[in-house]
Amino acid sequence: MEKIEYNGTVWVIDHNNPKPLVEHSVKKLQEYGINKEDIVLTDAPENVKVEAIVVEIWPHHLEVGRVRTIRNESFISGTVMTIELKTDAKGNYI
Repeated sequence: MEKIEYNGTVWVIDHNNPKPLVEHSVKKLQEYGINKEDIVLTDAPENVKVEAIVVEIWPHHLEVGRVRTIRNESFISGTVMTIELKTDAKGNYI
């Protein structure tokens, strides 16, 4: 399994997702080498730096990106990887 290389804070964008999805997403990120203490859940990252990792939670996958540029307090990132989130037949994350 590929590890995500990062330094400092990993910003995880959560737009009021269900708690089980958020918890599973954090667990998945830990499997990819991110320390739970470095994860900050937010709906809008603040003071993001170039090279920071930003993860967006979607119902069936995580979009992992690395910040390339910052303009007018907004950031532009490129996708590093997509992590699939699987569920069983009952809809529980596995």
